[in-house]
Amino acid sequence: MSTQSFDPNNAQNLIEIEKQFAVKAVEHAQTYWNLLEKVHPRSLKLTKLDDEIYEHTMSTFPEFNEENHAHLVKLDEDWLKSNIGKKKWREFCQVYEKKVKDYNFGSLIRTDARKEYGETNTIFVTRIQFYAIEIARNRLGLNDGAHEIAKADAEKERLKKEKAAKKNGTS
Repeated sequence: MSTQSFDPNNAQNLIEIEKQFAVKAVEHAQTYWNLLEKVHPRSLKLTKLDDEIYEHTMSTFPEFNEENHAHLVKLDEDWLKSNIGKKKWREFCQVYEKKVKDYNFGSLIRTDARKEYGETNTIFVTRIQFYAIEIARNRLGLNDGAHEIAKADAEKERLKKEKAAKKNGTS
């Protein structure tokens, strides 16, 4: 088969590959949420290049600095997917092609920093977009509320398990 006649959209294992990418993206999101629970976001380091990524993000996307960082608190998916947004992000992402491992892998990100991951609060972005946005959110204190939500969720889960263990131990 020549590469000219290969159509990835009709590849037999495409669905399986997509599932694997989705599983990896969900695992990444769960790991990040667990980190937000355990480490205060302002002291969380996501990469060796956090300082560079933060400075580059804030200079490339000045809208993130406006209106108390409203565009970082609540991501505008339409803007991210607009022609202008795609072009800016594509240029931004290419800088990290050889610097950040898996820079273009898919990741799930919360559209609203004040809420936890959920069906209506999650979109798909590249890994470097995830790093850029979450590093900025962390440094600016925009994930402090998420940190408290994650801690409360973990405590509820702990109490639930404790209650179940007691119930099973007394039955």
